[in-house]
Amino acid sequence: MTLREFIIEAINEDAPFGDITSLCIAKDRYVEGVIVAKESGIFAGRLILDEFSELFNFKIESLGDGEEFKEGDTIANVKGAGYDVLMCERTLLNILSRLCGIATITREFVKNSSGVPIYDTRKTTPLMRFLEKYAVRVGGGYNHRMSLSEIVMIKDNHKRLAGSVSDAVNMVRKTLGEHAIIEVEVENLEELEEALTLNVDWVLLDNMDVETLRKAMSIAKGKVKVEISGGVNLDNLSEIVKLKPDRVSVGFITKGAKPIDMSLEIVKWW
Repeated sequence: MTLREFIIEAINEDAPFGDITSLCIAKDRYVEGVIVAKESGIFAGRLILDEFSELFNFKIESLGDGEEFKEGDTIANVKGAGYDVLMCERTLLNILSRLCGIATITREFVKNSSGVPIYDTRKTTPLMRFLEKYAVRVGGGYNHRMSLSEIVMIKDNHKRLAGSVSDAVNMVRKTLGEHAIIEVEVENLEELEEALTLNVDWVLLDNMDVETLRKAMSIAKGKVKVEISGGVNLDNLSEIVKLKPDRVSVGFITKGAKPIDMSLEIVKWW
């Protein structure tokens, strides 16, 4: 789905037969509106505003992606046909508030990561992944795989079905060849030791406490690239990044991001 197709589907969901209220009141009006932040955050959404502008012939000025804003700040100015502006209002705000929320929490993780790269996961809203991962990049984070079709990541259920870490890796190499890039999720030190005998490219230390992570890092150091994930939050991030993994992946920056409250207010009409 392209960005344009996504926006059209979102508008059709909210106004499948048009906006009947605005048809009665705003049909022959032109308006100017401002999008005002009700709390502080990081702006992400220029991509969306540009597409709305082309689709509905809006004139839009806004902050740039990655810019900070405070409560009460105007983050965008919109001019256009009154009917279209009012019909698009809620859909546009819903998307912007979600993306700004993701960029804002991502920026917090990045600021507290001591230079260790912060990656997202696939814990995203269906059909909004490309936008939510865009917001992660705006916040200073990095994108993990965009889909299951990209890289091999052997997770818990794969290991169960295959029988072991070794069996799972061997099945992948038998199917995809010896040079397939493989990441293995390990849940304990025994699985880590097993993975290290298989010459995999990455290991993901999943849901381990800090003491276990410390032991795991001492075992894996210099032998394989290491990702830490599972239960990472702003409270334990500082202890995790002290261990110097190659990256930390955080589902919370998309799954748990709080949308930034904002509103669109009509300030002029003619």
